[in-house]
Amino acid sequence: MSTIAASENRLAGETSPYLLQHKHNPVDWWPWGPDALAAAKRGHKPILLSVGYAACHWCHVMAHESFEDDGVAAVMNELFINIKVDREERPDIDHIYMSALHLMGEQGGWPLTMFLTPDGEPVWGGTYFPKTSRYGRPAFVDVLREIARLFREDPDRINAGRRSLLARLAEQARPEGRVVVGRPELDSIAGRFAGLIDRTHGGLQGAPKFPQCSILELLWRAGVRTGDANLFDLVELTLDRISQGGIYDHLGGGFSRYSVDARWLVPHFEKMLYDNAQLLELLALAHARSANPLFRARAHETVGWLAREMTIPAGAFSASLDADSEGEEGKFYVWSLDEIRDVLGPDDAARFAQVYDITPQGNFEGHSILNRLNELPRSTARSEADENRLAAMRAKLLGARDKRVRPGLDDKVLADWNGLMIAALANAGTLLEEPRWIEMAARAFAFIAREMTRGDRLGHSWRDGRLLFPGLASDFAAMIKAALALNEATGERGYLDQAVAWQRALDRHYADPQTGAYFLTADDAEGLVLRPKPTTDDAVPNFNALAAQNLARLAVLAGDDHFRQAADRLFDGILPMAAQNLFSHAALLNALDLRLRAAEIVVAGRDADPLTQAALRLPFLDRIVLRAPSADALPPSHPAHDKVAAAPAGAAFVCVAERCSLPGTEPETIAEAVAAMRG
Repeated sequence: MSTIAASENRLAGETSPYLLQHKHNPVDWWPWGPDALAAAKRGHKPILLSVGYAACHWCHVMAHESFEDDGVAAVMNELFINIKVDREERPDIDHIYMSALHLMGEQGGWPLTMFLTPDGEPVWGGTYFPKTSRYGRPAFVDVLREIARLFREDPDRINAGRRSLLARLAEQARPEGRVVVGRPELDSIAGRFAGLIDRTHGGLQGAPKFPQCSILELLWRAGVRTGDANLFDLVELTLDRISQGGIYDHLGGGFSRYSVDARWLVPHFEKMLYDNAQLLELLALAHARSANPLFRARAHETVGWLAREMTIPAGAFSASLDADSEGEEGKFYVWSLDEIRDVLGPDDAARFAQVYDITPQGNFEGHSILNRLNELPRSTARSEADENRLAAMRAKLLGARDKRVRPGLDDKVLADWNGLMIAALANAGTLLEEPRWIEMAARAFAFIAREMTRGDRLGHSWRDGRLLFPGLASDFAAMIKAALALNEATGERGYLDQAVAWQRALDRHYADPQTGAYFLTADDAEGLVLRPKPTTDDAVPNFNALAAQNLARLAVLAGDDHFRQAADRLFDGILPMAAQNLFSHAALLNALDLRLRAAEIVVAGRDADPLTQAALRLPFLDRIVLRAPSADALPPSHPAHDKVAAAPAGAAFVCVAERCSLPGTEPETIAEAVAAMRG
């Protein structure tokens, strides 16, 4: 007599823990075996084969979305014989059908979803399918019905009909009248942005020239996504010209707001915290790829400027430095040839003037802005001895410049701008292996968490002990980004807990229930004529875009898929508007790239530091690293809890684009797994 209860399916009689997880699904599952194949032949039904394993996160997501849903299960049961396989129990079956998927030109991973003839021959497949169509991917039920239609209407030509099948599914995933942005659209948009880049000077064509960091990040992400080296080259060209131009302070470090000309020579001399935060991250990414010492040097010098001139005694960062001193723009920064000679002497002055474009007539209103643009393009790098000599000259000139009347310092502490810089220091410090930068980030974060919060809510601006409260959505978005960056960099749980608390407060006081996006002002803020809800970028990434990235990371780090669902709702609410002006929504598109392509890496076990460091060496733009030395470090409900408990000696679990690899135990396997899954 069967011991299977009425509310259970056939998997209740199996021994595999993975199969038993599905015994209460409304899907009429069969275990693999001759009985299932006979049922398919008897009923003239195609087979849906679902292969996974217990530690596979996206296997659980698909199960929750589709296999536990009565409506989806009804379609599965009507149209297919449904077979569930534990790949660890039946690696032979997994190998056969994963190999078939690869031969079809599809990327592999788990969950593996294959459609078979009643004889078990593979027809078509994929990995994770969303319950509803999203980002150009068809809904699972649409896939089921289209596969069944093809079996029913033309069973003898089903292989030949595969192209038609794919075309019809693509149409259903992009219904007429609905804005859909997926990977193809992101690649197309990147191509359009690339066409706007100045191929001689970098940056967007024309003048004035702003760094436009969100656009540069979009191009960089597209380079990673497509493998097109030209996209990396455009970003590195821009960073090279900015780093050698007058927009960069060659004595004190740090970048000015923008250049009034097309060559990055003449800046508007004010220095803003947020510009330097965004450029610091790009310099770190560019150095990690190219090993160009210029990018590392500029990152070091910029952090030196931040520590020396922008950090208040309590550790947080001031907002900006003025462009003017003594009533003149740029007076603090420009030089005459005679002034250079007075400090360096004639011989060193001649050498310095040659390198830094110092002439008797000057390049800016009779004075000279230091720059090295005349050395571009460089056929050979200067020797280390020559660069050391120039560095000594710069130090002398910086000492002399410090005696001048300084530009005004706006020393208020803004939570949103600080959040951008804290995240940049944590991210760049991790990638460039600069622990002191991470310490600076932690100190600034501690100040804001201590002095600029009331309960679980942030204020916006602090100065002289006075806090402007309540804060803006931009404060929450940037500081959550900072908390998550520090959590990944240090592994300290407190940062994640703070991020979750702030996200809950952001949802409670700023969310627009109609769109899933956020208002800039709180629901209990001082009454305005209306509550603004901008979605476009300006000098900083839009806070809704930052929130979308945060939600994608929180879903992994906190193990709560409601955050991912909130990110999807936010995209659904904003993308139709963004489609009318994609140029101003680059940061939102960057967030979408993270949502679609993030490498989710769970490092488990107490002896896993080499694995953790290998994961953190991957570029921070599109990787999320969760450290879990033991299962006790995670709440029992966390999807990674069981896999961590099963890997005490150390293992890394990698998921990319909703597909998971097998766990790896060697550091080099992490990058290999990510690369393989991204194709």
